[in-house]
Amino acid sequence: MSENMWSYNPQSHYTPGTSLVGFKVEASDGHIGKVDEATEEVGASYIVVDTGPWIFGKEVLIPAGAVVRVDVKEETINVNLTKDQIKDSPEYDKDKHRGDAAYRNQLGQYYGRDHS
Repeated sequence: MSENMWSYNPQSHYTPGTSLVGFKVEASDGHIGKVDEATEEVGASYIVVDTGPWIFGKEVLIPAGAVVRVDVKEETINVNLTKDQIKDSPEYDKDKHRGDAAYRNQLGQYYGRDHS
């Protein structure tokens, strides 16, 4: 992922102001859950995905740069991550994700590295 991992990709068809809460989220290899929260802060955008029973109710924070396609009609978001990458991501901490630079750096390091 690029240095713009915290911004929506212009080719994703995301339109600022669109509420993504409740949209289904598809990894590159299948369904992972639905959006619980989404932001569109400049340079700090992300989605929080509730994975439901797939990983025992875990919530994960995914940088907006991982979003490759937003389909408003189908209410679906596609991300360029695999299920395993998402499952192995750092634990979502709803108290730290806003304004904690160290937490954001941890996420950035995880999502910014090559997982292949």
